[in-house]
Amino acid sequence: MTLLVLAWVAFGCAAVPTLLYLWNSFLFREPPLLPLAPTLRGEGGDTSPPGEGLPALSVLIPARNEELGIEECLRSVLASQHIELEVIVLDDASTDRTAEIVRTLAVEDSRLCLEPAPPLPDDWCGKQHACFALSKLARFDTFTFLDADVRLSPDALARMALFLRASGADLVSGFPRQETGTLLEKLLIPLINWLLLCFLPLWGMRHFRWSAFGAGCGQWFLTTRAVYEKVGGHAMVKTSLHDGITLPRAYRKAGFWTDVCDATNLATCRMYRSASAVWFGLTKNAREGMAATAQIWFWTVVLLCGQVLPPVFVVSALLVSNTPIEAFVVALCAHALAIWPRAAMTLRFRQAKIGVELHLVAILLLLAVQWYALIRAVLGKPVGWKGRGHPTKN
Repeated sequence: MTLLVLAWVAFGCAAVPTLLYLWNSFLFREPPLLPLAPTLRGEGGDTSPPGEGLPALSVLIPARNEELGIEECLRSVLASQHIELEVIVLDDASTDRTAEIVRTLAVEDSRLCLEPAPPLPDDWCGKQHACFALSKLARFDTFTFLDADVRLSPDALARMALFLRASGADLVSGFPRQETGTLLEKLLIPLINWLLLCFLPLWGMRHFRWSAFGAGCGQWFLTTRAVYEKVGGHAMVKTSLHDGITLPRAYRKAGFWTDVCDATNLATCRMYRSASAVWFGLTKNAREGMAATAQIWFWTVVLLCGQVLPPVFVVSALLVSNTPIEAFVVALCAHALAIWPRAAMTLRFRQAKIGVELHLVAILLLLAVQWYALIRAVLGKPVGWKGRGHPTKN
């Protein structure tokens, strides 16, 4: 009887995120399409080209030691169609060829300029400080914050501008397709989309301003100057290393709406390029998400029961002959429910199949990252990033 109860607990913990994914999969859509061809308007036969009426954009890119990807990023942005833009790169004390690469490209295209970052105060995270400084340099009143390792399709910016207008939100975020190379990338990076769609009710996000519904992808935000300044912009999250969560929540706390969209076909990003970078990169963000002291036990119990226990139960039942058949069937169904969203997302977002095969391992690694981050914080040694320690809170 105890085994049957345990199997039902696993079933419940697996079923809830699966059902939420089914719902969210219909709500997590691409930005609106641009018109395919000029459209006739009125009796005079006036034409409206794609992108007409869209605001001019300031593309704001903080860059610290980004020589591996900055050129490809900038060339993709400068190839954008159907929208007027300027591109400002803030060199945040890079020690590699980042600034040199940007200067060379700026000679080729006058829409691009390079600016040096002001000195970093002790109580600011480097990226948030760079983004805040960029907002002051922007010439246009609609701007997008873009990470230097993101590459855009030619219509990406125009479609995101349409999404900002169509959604009615004040801050929107696109989730690019995440490119992966190392095994740890393939196991852990796809969990970004998995956590979003299995545990955040998008319907609630679009109907309630509660800050708990705030979420986004720090790689790509789009907003307007007016609202950004009313909120306080990145100054409101100046100590954060995870603006993907903290910036949308700051907007919501100030009474504004946020939204997200599927940018799989509009943008790509290679976040990390080694196993150690994956580990420490996710660790630096963990304390503002799952590894928060008030949340880590919830996530540990839910993920162990819903994602790890079902396959362990099934294998154990096959090895132990006296396991009740009812418990085995329930656990098998729980395992199917747990693995199905990961498999579906692997196809939809074009992720590595090994993530499905080793999903149990991926969940255990994800939890290990969270507990590692918590232990580091308790010991007074939180993880910094790119040669900088964690900012000091005043």
